Amino acid sequence: MSFWRGACKFIERVTADKMGMLVTVMNSLALSDALAKAGMKSNLFSANGVSGFAENFNREKVIRCIEQGNTVIFAGGTGNPFFTTDTTAALRAAEIKADMLLKATQVDGVYSTDPKKNKDAVKFNSLTFEEALDKHLKIMDYEAFSLCMQTNISITVFDFYKDGNLKKVLNGEKIGTTVEA
Repeated sequence: MSFWRGACKFIERVTADKMGMLVTVMNSLALSDALAKAGMKSNLFSANGVSGFAENFNREKVIRCIEQGNTVIFAGGTGNPFFTTDTTAALRAAEIKADMLLKATQVDGVYSTDPKKNKDAVKFNSLTFEEALDKHLKIMDYEAFSLCMQTNISITVFDFYKDGNLKKVLNGEKIGTTVEA
């Protein structure tokens, strides 16, 4: 659940983006708690650090945590306004040389059209980056998608809200849609 969804008319964009970054920390705390209840260790990092809640992002420390078998959660965006959470996820994935980016959403994968608006939408189990571009599928914002494509990071889109899906995807089970080279 996201507590804040972007800019309002009465709030400056930069302020709204900063509020959004703080909300990602709150959401990440909830995710960290859920992982702990599932018996998984996690470390929470934020671009600017949030004392008592998230450590300041440090690439080398993140890699050490991963090597120790921990799940790493990134919060707080890039620490700068005007960048989406998708772009932040792709940036951090590229920085740590991740093989895969998990995009947790409210739909169970990538469809030919919006399944909430079109009952004839077709779900894809897998796609190449080129197929996704050719079909004009809106998997994530262009900057994030482009960065994943350039750095050969596959993307798995899955329904975060379906019970058990987070555990399945973290255990390597094929769910949702995977986009790769």
